[in-house]
Amino acid sequence: MNGIEQVSGDPLAGLDDIDWAGLQHAYGSAEDVPGQLRALRSPDEKVREKARWELYGNIFHQGSRYEATPHAVPFLIRMARDPGTPEREGCVMLLSAIAIGYDEAWLPRGADPGRWREEVERLQATDPEQVRRDLEAWVQEAADENERRSREFRLTIHDHEANVRAAVWELACYDAVRAGVPELTGLLEDEDPRVRATTAYLLGFFPEEAPRTLPGLLRAARTDPHAIVSAGLVGDASCAERLRPYLGDEDPLRRCAAALALARLGAADEAVIGELAAVAAEPPGAQDDGEESGAPFLFMEGDLRGYAAATLAALDGEVGARAAEAMIEGLARTSQTGSFNTAAAVLQLVFGEPRQPLPPLEELTDLQRKAVRTLAEMGPETWRWGNFMGILRAWGLPSDRAELRAYARVPSED
Repeated sequence: MNGIEQVSGDPLAGLDDIDWAGLQHAYGSAEDVPGQLRALRSPDEKVREKARWELYGNIFHQGSRYEATPHAVPFLIRMARDPGTPEREGCVMLLSAIAIGYDEAWLPRGADPGRWREEVERLQATDPEQVRRDLEAWVQEAADENERRSREFRLTIHDHEANVRAAVWELACYDAVRAGVPELTGLLEDEDPRVRATTAYLLGFFPEEAPRTLPGLLRAARTDPHAIVSAGLVGDASCAERLRPYLGDEDPLRRCAAALALARLGAADEAVIGELAAVAAEPPGAQDDGEESGAPFLFMEGDLRGYAAATLAALDGEVGARAAEAMIEGLARTSQTGSFNTAAAVLQLVFGEPRQPLPPLEELTDLQRKAVRTLAEMGPETWRWGNFMGILRAWGLPSDRAELRAYARVPSED
């Protein structure tokens, strides 16, 4: 283990001391969790795969965390550090999910746990009746009947107490993983490159631990693009010059990682913007249809185009028309779920704050018209996704394909 302190004894010691049956996860009692955690150490690959699938479904259900979830964290940390555990990178990735949910919620700016804690405290102090009154007023402000019905549904399912519990559990999960960062940091020097990569990825979401993790991330950056990105996420402006040489690397993935990191650190010069624009148009590993061919990149589930586009959008006024056009060109090459991040970034860049509703087409800028037309021309396979339609609604665009094509004056397909 290259000098890394190894786990002594059974990493699952104490598992049965927890009253799992008295804890809740997505499907009720968490009494099944101990068996699933034990199965992660099975010599049978299919048993391990089934256990991971079940844990992602019960203690991390579609991004939600539960009362039982933080209790699993210490055991996942110990298994990740124990060389006797098969596929330890799977434990690290589950820890990442438990800590932050889906990473696109935090990128490109990075996690802000201080603000997160303030928001949970504010939510706990909020009067439930006032929240309901605010929601009722929000329903009345809907721009049209479809939007009103959508908002009424949101009001119907609103449960303030449940929202408070969920917020508290999510923060507890983050803090539980954070408590293990001192132990996990050593895995940056693990013999297994998959463990090193997933650890570098995880550490990028704990800026409060930067004094402890940044030296190791900067060392790991010499060989791992995830460490480059994470150093940019948890570091400050003083890290920029340590990371800038990677912008000229022969490896396109490392160049991309450097551009993402430098932009996050406030060092987005012409070279950085040019690299991000190139990636937004056609990321490393892109196939002819614009989809990525499984490039080994963990951030945003490998959506390099979406990450680069979101980073450019966050730069706002620093991005010129050429970069914006590259983003729109890249959007045209996406489809289905691969379009979500880039579509949101393009709309943010060309429109800024959402407008309800959008003005007539003639009042839009050239870039705005080009973005709207590109979205309207996307195929039915993309338009069947509610996520895509929700992105359009957020910017006041029609969420019906025929209506948007009419607004953008795209010829009828009939």
